[in-house]
Amino acid sequence: MIFTCFRFIASLTLICAPGLSADGFSPQTSFKSTTTTTTNNINNNNSKDERKRFPFLPSRPLFRSMCLTANTQLAASTSSSTTVLEVQTKPIPGMKPGTSGLRKKVEVWQGTDPDTSYKYYLENFIQSLLDTAKAKNNGEIPHTIIVAGDGRYYNVEAIQLICKVLAANGVANIWVPQTGIMTTPAVSAAIRVRESGKCQGAIILTASHNPGGPGEDFGIKYNLEYGQPAGEDFTDEAYQRSLEISSFWTLEGSKDFDIEAEVGSEFVLNDSSTVTIIDPYEEYVETLKSCFDFDALRSFSKRPSFSLLFDGMHGAGGPFAKRVLVDELGLPETSLMRCNPLPDFGKGHPDPNLIYAAGLVGKMGLLPDGSADPDVDLSSVPTLGAANDGDGDRNLIAGAGCFVTPSDSLAIICDNWDAIPHFSKAGGPRGVARSMPTSAALDVVATARGIPCFQTPTGWKFFGNLMSSKELFGKKDYTPFLCGEESFGTGSDHIHEKDGLWAVLAWLSILTKANKDIAEDAPLIHVRDIVKKHWERYGRHFYCRYDYEGVDSDAANSVVDLIRNEYIGGESTVDETGIKFVQAEEFAYSDPVDGSQASQQGLIMSFEYPNGDGARVVFRLSGTGSAGATIRMYLEKFEQDPEKHDKAAPVALKTLADRAIAMVKMAEITGRDAPTVIT
Repeated sequence: MIFTCFRFIASLTLICAPGLSADGFSPQTSFKSTTTTTTNNINNNNSKDERKRFPFLPSRPLFRSMCLTANTQLAASTSSSTTVLEVQTKPIPGMKPGTSGLRKKVEVWQGTDPDTSYKYYLENFIQSLLDTAKAKNNGEIPHTIIVAGDGRYYNVEAIQLICKVLAANGVANIWVPQTGIMTTPAVSAAIRVRESGKCQGAIILTASHNPGGPGEDFGIKYNLEYGQPAGEDFTDEAYQRSLEISSFWTLEGSKDFDIEAEVGSEFVLNDSSTVTIIDPYEEYVETLKSCFDFDALRSFSKRPSFSLLFDGMHGAGGPFAKRVLVDELGLPETSLMRCNPLPDFGKGHPDPNLIYAAGLVGKMGLLPDGSADPDVDLSSVPTLGAANDGDGDRNLIAGAGCFVTPSDSLAIICDNWDAIPHFSKAGGPRGVARSMPTSAALDVVATARGIPCFQTPTGWKFFGNLMSSKELFGKKDYTPFLCGEESFGTGSDHIHEKDGLWAVLAWLSILTKANKDIAEDAPLIHVRDIVKKHWERYGRHFYCRYDYEGVDSDAANSVVDLIRNEYIGGESTVDETGIKFVQAEEFAYSDPVDGSQASQQGLIMSFEYPNGDGARVVFRLSGTGSAGATIRMYLEKFEQDPEKHDKAAPVALKTLADRAIAMVKMAEITGRDAPTVIT
């Protein structure tokens, strides 16, 4: 008995001694300490081998109870040389988030840009976000925050710096995905689901579809406790705080934690804050399984006549596509292309459109304008093609020889809601929404289906209030909710974010249902068949977008001012093409949920063709770039005649585009004879 007690006390002393993890072992399950004087690594995964080698170890619950006091002392001793430091700083201009966070050239964030040389750019912005989050949380710092990124250049270094700022500000639980890479939709799912929704927010390191690498873009956005992007009330307050900040808090003497450590590993940064390495996939995959019938999708995917090709564009979405499409649905790994994340996205532009996803587009039997390539045998082309952007929240959908515009995709998903369990279990969506520049194809379906339809400004945060109408504001419940943007974003209330992989599974579900009664040896109903049937019923909304990127900011504003001054309230005119300019207006939005107002959200120029068909051109300055200004021109024309539905959209809209470009004097003001990209 004496010997047994002695051995137990000796083991407890050994386990709880400074320099060892709280379980007594490093992640490598050896007695060699991996801790430092600033970081205590706690491995939460005692192996069976350890139990065999050390049978005297008490069970985990008992051990935790006995070592609670010892662990507290250990945290203090291992962080004794780590100090919370208040660093004096000055406000930095221009930290106003756009439609989805703050984006700048990576050198600005690093403090190495020769034109700015802001020493504490990253720390200033994070402190401003935390101060705002604290103010919105009744004066209390959020206790649990996720820090994750899309894997672009500077991702890991920024995560380490941010965690030090969070710890110094008293954030108790900091969750970081293994490797630091996590898609935006997966972060949203983890906020909502992990530990019963314990998380109060997330700092997401992404510039979305913008390029990455030295000289390219880096960005940060903040998501709130229901998984949705921070609204304008939050971002405006954070911006105001950035103009007043005089100091930030960080840790001095704290070494970096092992971001590659096993899932469940914990690192004590100081007496009050711990980093936990989490599984980036778990909550997201379970959320998708709640939305779709994985058994049915798995069965359909095994059909010999079906094939899928997914382009991860070297972004964060690649590993998630593998986890879902290959590991869960059983598709072969040959279904994946460019699914390994790279800091510079393989020197590509991770924007899933016809230009930047050219490799996928060609493999789907398509020309750069989205029309079918007559020289390609479509029988050899994959049934379904898809692509993700840098952080996995956008999508491109294509069938063999058929590009599906984001606007059409949204409308077709709405019309086929009964193929998607997330909607069918509730009898269909209770609300749908689109951003104002997105085509009205959704409106036509919603009217026919009797579903409330909303038109919002660009930016997913505007959908957030509609999704959260009941849970946040106690108002009408619009869930299940479907929404999307023309900029290749589609999603629902399952995570309160746009979700690229969700859209792929939605289309896979539509194909599964359409082919339910088709014999195994019979030709499949393809994407193009579904799209053409939709156009025959509802008419086609020809749609495309011209982007003028990197335009001088003054010139871009001059184009917008010209439209305001000359065409709002101006006279109707007809030119030699016969296309009549009807009127111009500036879009403003009154939020039906919280009553907030958003003005100057885009300029709409309405036109009419000689046969009476309506058309419109929308101009707005994008908030997603990091330098200069991007002028976006959105073109839409309705066509009821099925005989004209097969035209390529850029061809069908060319005359309208030329008319609008001439009216706003694009070339004269900006010096641009052509757009940077047409999608």
